[in-house]
Amino acid sequence: MPKIATILLLLVLTHTGYTQFDPTKIDIIRDKYGVPHIFGKTDPEVAYGLAWAHAEDDFTTIQQSLMAGKAMLAQYQGKKGASIDYIIHLLRIPELVEEKYEKDLSPDFKKLLEGYCAGLNAYANNHPKEILLKHLFPVVPKDMIQYSVLQLCVLSGADKALASIFGGTVPLLENYKTAGSNAFAFNSAKTTDGQVYLDINAHQPLEGPVAFYEAHLCSEEGWNILGANFPGAPSILHGVNENLGWAHTVNNPDKLDVYQLEMNPANKLQYKFDGNWETLEERTALLKVKIAGAKINVKKKAYWSKYGPTLITERGTFSIRMPAQMDIRGLEQWYRFNKAKNFTEFKAALNMLAIPGYNIVYADKYDTIYYLSNGRIPIRDKKFNWATTLPGNTSATLWNELHPLADLPQVLQPTSGYVYNTNHSPFHSTDGAENPVVKDITMGYETLENNRSKRFEELVKPLNKVSYADFKRIKFDRQFPSKMYFPANIDSLFLLDATAHPDIADIINNLKTWDKKTDAQSIGAGNFFFVYTIASKKWGSYFKNKGIKQEDAITILREAKATMMKDFGRTNIQLGEVQKLVRGNIAIPLPGLPDVLAPMYSIPYKNGLYKGNQGDAYIELVRFTKDGPMIESLNVYGASARKNSPHYTDQMEMYTKQETKPMTLNKAEVYKNAVSKYHPQ
Repeated sequence: MPKIATILLLLVLTHTGYTQFDPTKIDIIRDKYGVPHIFGKTDPEVAYGLAWAHAEDDFTTIQQSLMAGKAMLAQYQGKKGASIDYIIHLLRIPELVEEKYEKDLSPDFKKLLEGYCAGLNAYANNHPKEILLKHLFPVVPKDMIQYSVLQLCVLSGADKALASIFGGTVPLLENYKTAGSNAFAFNSAKTTDGQVYLDINAHQPLEGPVAFYEAHLCSEEGWNILGANFPGAPSILHGVNENLGWAHTVNNPDKLDVYQLEMNPANKLQYKFDGNWETLEERTALLKVKIAGAKINVKKKAYWSKYGPTLITERGTFSIRMPAQMDIRGLEQWYRFNKAKNFTEFKAALNMLAIPGYNIVYADKYDTIYYLSNGRIPIRDKKFNWATTLPGNTSATLWNELHPLADLPQVLQPTSGYVYNTNHSPFHSTDGAENPVVKDITMGYETLENNRSKRFEELVKPLNKVSYADFKRIKFDRQFPSKMYFPANIDSLFLLDATAHPDIADIINNLKTWDKKTDAQSIGAGNFFFVYTIASKKWGSYFKNKGIKQEDAITILREAKATMMKDFGRTNIQLGEVQKLVRGNIAIPLPGLPDVLAPMYSIPYKNGLYKGNQGDAYIELVRFTKDGPMIESLNVYGASARKNSPHYTDQMEMYTKQETKPMTLNKAEVYKNAVSKYHPQ
């Protein structure tokens, strides 16, 4: 960094009350895979190094995340980003952060945020040509908190609720969505070697603002953790430290309520509440939108009722209310997970109830395993149907309190020796009578099973004890269960008589002889890929019929064959011929299908081919031994999103072959095997 620029930056930090940082006291070690191991005396120094290292690998995505938090995305993306900027204003996220920042966040966590921001600002100052948007920097801690609140509101369903209110005309924030995950843990009651196993494996988008970045963070203040985070996060979001680890999967309790207001016919801004007319609060959100290269000021009204954010539409006036919009401590809770030394400290962090969702599967070196379907869930009046739109004219539907941690579905130390979740029912998270039970129907927890939950059950049930080889085999399994559990019953696809339908006899026979394994070389999986792609577009109509009828199955198979013949000229297509793992100029056969334990979801690529875009993402497998945790991990592409980096694609082959790399928390070992060592400057 130029000396004058460094001095100016330090002056800015000093006058804003932020701590100054000496980059020469921070080490970034890159291993043979390019994964950063960051060492510093203090936690804020390590956060500084994390910001710098992550910016080296993916500054573009970090900046777009910050734009979203600062309601500046429309200046970069145009109309596409305007909806996100408007949501920031509609939900009053800047006002929430301003109100709660000083009083709700702990001093040590604020210093951590300051360290991360200082690292990002220093990187931006030293690489001005990489800055995407003028006036984006400097970044301050409140910007990071605004972005985290936005993410957690989307996790709670804010984008879907808004789209529904407008009759589906509002685009969903697709870059912020996830589609499932796996997590499971075994303790000594179930393992052959008496060790504790933990599988950390969220199924995220392979690239973008919620794609995982792997890092090792180590300070002299008791922070030593390896795992993954999202761009813009100052700590690990799931991973393992020297004592314990945790994994997340997405859950789906009722985290958001929609109300229809009773409006005054004589005044469109008045609504009835407990017999009185109340007036909507009205503000104007000023959006700067890039259109044809110019930035245009766009004004849009944002309304607020006693329930919260309010939208006036042709279909009526609606408000939404969600606990995610009432707390800013989500990132701090994750930091507390990072620093926990045992289950007591981890449980204390859970009691913050700042993260509005996610299942948590926990394991530690003390032989403890635990499952929790976490959430900020309101205590609601049971007289109302909370699964539908609620009357917005009474205080009876205006909840203000949350269920305590003890009310949430959870299992601690089951005699079965294991806990698991695959985004299925939290009331089936272990074996036998120790499963949680429904305590309050208004909490709206899901009760469904899926292919992954049933397949996990099939694999574990016959095993009296689980070896580490069994553990890995379960994690990397790519086979559907004996009976499939898709949203609609698809048995009819496998029951057709080939002799009665000679035009599609080849596909019928391929499906009937398929072993339900989704390997890249499988022709049955290749045929099912086309069938599933067509059928999944029609789940909605099949829901009504509780399954796919025989005539529907015939239609689907004929459409699948027509597609195969058009694009490939044949039907004996292996899965890896149509589905590819793509990055840069590399495209390799990609195994996996939706909802197997090692899944893959794909989107159209080119010339009839598809490319994976979401599924088995960052993988971290942990064994807690008497000598500390043994860790192996795997990422989809590599450690860097820079096209000129040797680590842009160096894990792709490993990924398709399900090969892992050994990782360590041992500082001496990291330095011994370092490929490069430098300071963030």
